[in-house]
Amino acid sequence: MSTATRLTLRPATAADAPLIAAMHTASWQATYRGLLPAAFLEREVGGERSAWWRARMEAPGGDRRLVLIAELDEQTPVGFVCVEHQPDSPWGVLLDNLHALPAHQGVGVGKRLMQAAQDWARSLGETQLYLYVLEGNAPAIAFYERQGWAFSGAEPDQMGGVDITALRYVFRLDTA
Repeated sequence: MSTATRLTLRPATAADAPLIAAMHTASWQATYRGLLPAAFLEREVGGERSAWWRARMEAPGGDRRLVLIAELDEQTPVGFVCVEHQPDSPWGVLLDNLHALPAHQGVGVGKRLMQAAQDWARSLGETQLYLYVLEGNAPAIAFYERQGWAFSGAEPDQMGGVDITALRYVFRLDTA
């Protein structure tokens, strides 16, 4: 049986905040090595992501947000997605987080999570999604471009205590 057929998506709850934070931390530690300070990735990112996800999952406005956890065999978490409806955004719906754990990349987890985000945005009547990716994150950039996302700009930001450049990508939804 392939990974794709054993993969399920379930809505996250506030009780899942520690799990999501742990997956987010593991993803950043693997992906951002060499792009963000080692001290931040080794000592600070876990606590920072824990606080972030606890606050986010308990915050009002959950009806404007979709957070899904991808699980293998309905028991092993392997990734997550967070999408936010932003009615006033000129860019559409924000695909804020899309993470497949390193050991589960390249087997369809990211594609499945991305499809769920697109389906949700479409159900809201939206025609476009957007995301930001850290400049220098070549594997993620290549993944998004293979999925049909188009570069639409760059913005200065800060992450891990350093200045970074966030690249904005957009994806037009078909309405058929």
